[in-house]
Amino acid sequence: MWTCHILTFPPFSMVRIAAKYGRGRRPVLGLSSTILTSTKTYTDKRQMAIGKYHCLFAVWIVIASILTCGCSHIDEGPSARTLSREANDYFNRGKYEASLSKYKQIAEKHPALADRVLFEMGIIHAHPRNGQKDYQKSLECFQKLVRDYPNSEYRRDSQMMIFQIQNVIIKDEIIATQQTQIDISRQEAKNQKNEIATLQNQIERLEQKVFTLRTEPADKVLIEKKERRLTLLSKGEVIKAYKIALGGNPVGPKERQGDNKTPEGTYFIDSRNSNSGYHLSLHISYPNEKDKMRAKEIGVSPGGNIMIHGIKNGLSWVEASHTEVDWTKGCIAVTNQEMEEIYRFVPNGTIVEIRP
Repeated sequence: MWTCHILTFPPFSMVRIAAKYGRGRRPVLGLSSTILTSTKTYTDKRQMAIGKYHCLFAVWIVIASILTCGCSHIDEGPSARTLSREANDYFNRGKYEASLSKYKQIAEKHPALADRVLFEMGIIHAHPRNGQKDYQKSLECFQKLVRDYPNSEYRRDSQMMIFQIQNVIIKDEIIATQQTQIDISRQEAKNQKNEIATLQNQIERLEQKVFTLRTEPADKVLIEKKERRLTLLSKGEVIKAYKIALGGNPVGPKERQGDNKTPEGTYFIDSRNSNSGYHLSLHISYPNEKDKMRAKEIGVSPGGNIMIHGIKNGLSWVEASHTEVDWTKGCIAVTNQEMEEIYRFVPNGTIVEIRP
């Protein structure tokens, strides 16, 4: 008979010790001799969050089990051996509560084995594969062993397990506190985002009320192609801005008929159509003299019929989603409701500046 204790070895030599003494040993109650083979690399979301601390704790459990197996000189007897085999079988099948129940029976029927039972139960309660693991119950088992069995050969190993479990509990509490703080911060950010959205909606409603009361027309339409934005201006003041869709080939100025480009330059509204196939439309004075000259130099037709218009008749249900793609043949498109506003505020002769 011989006894090994974790405290007598530094951490870096533990695996070497396990390899030396963990083979060919007679199992005490069954669990300790099989826990190494039944415990493989185990990670779940909780262990990933805690990192190396739980993995280290699992290693300590395995090594403690190996070093303490086969250390007892007490004759278990056939009854204890039967119960320990049953407990071990339940453990191997992942039925940890049933295994704990069997160990309790061993303690009741064989009081001389109570310290060993407490040690085994402490391991099961803290086992990483135990979905109902309970570090507090594990602590209670090891603490009871240390308190009630001062001469037990498991006492020093239990002290080490107490130390390790307390470390894990502290880490758990730190992580739980941090996670709570993260959750609170996320909720606060979400609440602030909702408040901002609510305020933005209120501002937009107020702006719309002011806009509907306005009677002075716009004196300029500014179209910014890169920003996909149309802005109505009056004496330099922004009246309202709209998100727009452009021609299917939007980059660069229009050069020729059929290139699906939206023009760039300074123009004006030269006509309007209240019976347009695109709800309502305002015709832009493209091509200007510069456009015509450029087209003549390269021997092509500059094209024309560029308008600010709404959604094609029959498709008004697409509403604002139409701006998710540039779909016109060179025109500037807005929703039907927006087009009604623009149509009302932009008289013929209004300057239209189209920027890249």
